[in-house]
Amino acid sequence: MGNCTSEDIDLIQDDPPVPVFELFFRNETDLQHYCKIFENFFVPCSMLPSVLIILLLSFAERRGELCEYDRRFPCLKGRFSFIIPVDFTGKIRNRWSYGFAFGAVTPFMIKLIFRDSNLLNFPTYLKVLEVVIVALMVSIACLPLFTCLSTSNRLLGGVLGLFYSLCWFIALLWKLIFCREILAGEGHQNNLWHLHNIPQLLCLVFLVCRFVFCIKKGVKSRMSYSKQEEVMKHEYKYVMHLLRRHTEVSVEKSWFQRKVYEWDPYFKFPNRIIATVVLCVLGVYMITTTEQTIAQTSISDTKEYLTGFLNESTIEKHLNYITYTWYISTACAILLSLIHISQVLVYYRMHIKSLRAGEKKYLPKTYELNAVQGVVGFLKYPGYQIAFSIWGYVIVHVGMFIIGLMCVYLVISPIRENGLCLWLKWLGMSFGNFITLFGLIMLQSKLGQILFLQDKTSPTDKRKPLALKNRKAFHNFNYFFFFFNMILGLMNCLLRVIKSLAVGVMLVSRIERSIMPEGFETLDHSYCTWVGMIMADHYHTNPVLVCFCHLLLKHPSEGIQDDGYSRLDRELLEKNRVHIRWHLVYTLLRNPKLILLRKKRKQKSDKDGHLAFAWAVTNTA
Repeated sequence: MGNCTSEDIDLIQDDPPVPVFELFFRNETDLQHYCKIFENFFVPCSMLPSVLIILLLSFAERRGELCEYDRRFPCLKGRFSFIIPVDFTGKIRNRWSYGFAFGAVTPFMIKLIFRDSNLLNFPTYLKVLEVVIVALMVSIACLPLFTCLSTSNRLLGGVLGLFYSLCWFIALLWKLIFCREILAGEGHQNNLWHLHNIPQLLCLVFLVCRFVFCIKKGVKSRMSYSKQEEVMKHEYKYVMHLLRRHTEVSVEKSWFQRKVYEWDPYFKFPNRIIATVVLCVLGVYMITTTEQTIAQTSISDTKEYLTGFLNESTIEKHLNYITYTWYISTACAILLSLIHISQVLVYYRMHIKSLRAGEKKYLPKTYELNAVQGVVGFLKYPGYQIAFSIWGYVIVHVGMFIIGLMCVYLVISPIRENGLCLWLKWLGMSFGNFITLFGLIMLQSKLGQILFLQDKTSPTDKRKPLALKNRKAFHNFNYFFFFFNMILGLMNCLLRVIKSLAVGVMLVSRIERSIMPEGFETLDHSYCTWVGMIMADHYHTNPVLVCFCHLLLKHPSEGIQDDGYSRLDRELLEKNRVHIRWHLVYTLLRNPKLILLRKKRKQKSDKDGHLAFAWAVTNTA
């Protein structure tokens, strides 16, 4: 430092800052190479520790029944049992944790499927097989995030899950920091590429915190030496709420409760619905960022291409129209998609509560319970809902963008260039024919209401009765309007198609309602998936049935173990027999028709049965 001159110091100060990647890599080419290796081999490299974690958790799990090799190897003692990654049949434990776990692994599946990778060199005609193998690889690599949550050994699962999720978080954070500097400089299409990783990192942060909490609970249970059992609090609360007498005092509901959503403390959504909603939001987010990346590239390329044909002011004007319309339609499509995703929760709770109450008003009128359809609905629904949400956003966005451009070039641009008066004049000339047709339609309605219907039979009636008057005038008007209504029918036919198309496009992501007309619901396979799912969910998660089965399993032979020998006492048997006969007599007196259904009555002649029935009726009267 003593040999440095003032000129050297000035040169050092004027040098640009060294990029971050040069602190760890020799040049930019090395970083590109490492980033490509990371993208291609992160999931395959994660499979080895994933298999080791699964084997360790499987060894810690015990089976209920011992096999033949357990007797040959006494050291096993029922170990190496299956571990359930996720229970989609209505469990509510770790609901949000499973949702964020799916949010952390889904980007890998999307990137490996839609990115041109040299990981598997399959020919074109075996592309589907390649996708299946990639999906299997992602499933194996991501399995510890789910099994560490579902295992009964919370301490071991929490430690392994914390280690695995923390390694993933560090690796993805490394890619976000170092690879962004290289990929962001390759073009406008990569300016927003790192936004895909932000939800994934947030999901991993949630999982890290969740596994720390699992470790804390596992240590606490080990220190207290208490065996944790599956608690069914919300099912018991629901049954107690049903048995409790309802108060007759009506509680005034707020506007949000009446119009938007009313919270139900006795109902909880299962982990399948929570995970589906989380992935729908994540899918809409990822497709939105992808659209914006493509839009930036397309707008810049279009501007460069049109520079040689049009002047700069014209290009700038039309590109501004397109850009503003694109962003406004994006915001509207995102809002509509979020509303549709939230409606999944609303309609699921509405349909399930209706089925629990014994009502089937939300099912098709010709619906017949099919066990296969219910099982398939369990399997297909989460994937269907996520895919339909993404496609629904894309289709709605494209439709809104086209309608927005039509409004811009038919309304905003003419008003801006020619003024409001000329535009209103053009609008009146264009819609004069439609106004005339609308006037004739209203004329038919008013004539039918005033001239051709009889007066009200009572002043308190809201409407006139369906009874004609002035029949000669009615027949003349019917003849002259016959040909006009043919032309009107052609226009209404076109309007009906447009309305059906608009409703179908807006509701493409709403698989809880059929877009087919009544009687053709079976043609809508997505709606059939929804119906099968809620029916299977109702049969497997009904709180009354679940609580009843849980009580039977919890107290299977309590009465026999406690009072099994005491019931053999003769005095107790006689006392029980007296009580049973008294209840029988009381029941028959209160319900005399049951006499005809008794087994002893069937063995006698019909004459004796009728006499007994007459005696019971006369005595009760």
